[in-house]
Amino acid sequence: MARSDNKVTVVFLQAFADAWNRHDVNALMEFMTDDCVYETSSGPDVCGTRYEGQKAVREGFASVWESFPDAQWLGARHFIVGNRGVSEWTFTGTNKGGQRVEVNGCDVFTFRDGKIRVKNSYRKNRPPTS
Repeated sequence: MARSDNKVTVVFLQAFADAWNRHDVNALMEFMTDDCVYETSSGPDVCGTRYEGQKAVREGFASVWESFPDAQWLGARHFIVGNRGVSEWTFTGTNKGGQRVEVNGCDVFTFRDGKIRVKNSYRKNRPPTS
């Protein structure tokens, strides 16, 4: 993880994106604070589904690959302003039912002490392509 003076960098966010594409939950959790929060793109609440704390966030991250075993986030682009940042990407994956999904999306981050405190995910709502 590339950090300087406890500030998150674009290189840090790209390494985080690379860990997602490797489906490496152990690496992902190294980027997260102990009291991290993950808000998904969908779910029963206004924020989607909210996972709080390392154990719950780990389970939330892993559930993405359970739903889309071949999930990838392509063409990542990142920017950071102060303690906030954004990663834009195109999500591709095939769900367990064989339906292919390809949509644009982004993560909105809040950082603290050189790590990700909150990962708030958004995706376009598009019907499966096959």
